[in-house]
Amino acid sequence: MANKSPILLPRMKRILAELGENIKLARLRRKLSAEQVAERAGISRSTLISIEKGYEGVGIGYYLNVLNILGLESDFLLLAKDDELGRKLQDIGLVVKERAPKKM
Repeated sequence: MANKSPILLPRMKRILAELGENIKLARLRRKLSAEQVAERAGISRSTLISIEKGYEGVGIGYYLNVLNILGLESDFLLLAKDDELGRKLQDIGLVVKERAPKKM
């Protein structure tokens, strides 16, 4: 884990807490102990507990390692995949060039 935690807004902390809870539920559904997942992910049990609590000081790579152990690593690719706001902003900035009429 990093030495210093980033400062997050309460909404961001809730999102991380929900992610941690989802990871914990996935582990429990697979009937894996915290020790088993931590060992397979190459992390300490306390780091896994921090992940399951959504602690913001845990590196994103550790989250990905745990998701991999649970077979959920492809879920990671869904993050920021559908950038609706970005596409709208891009569309606003697009300049449509007018074409001259074709010569006959």
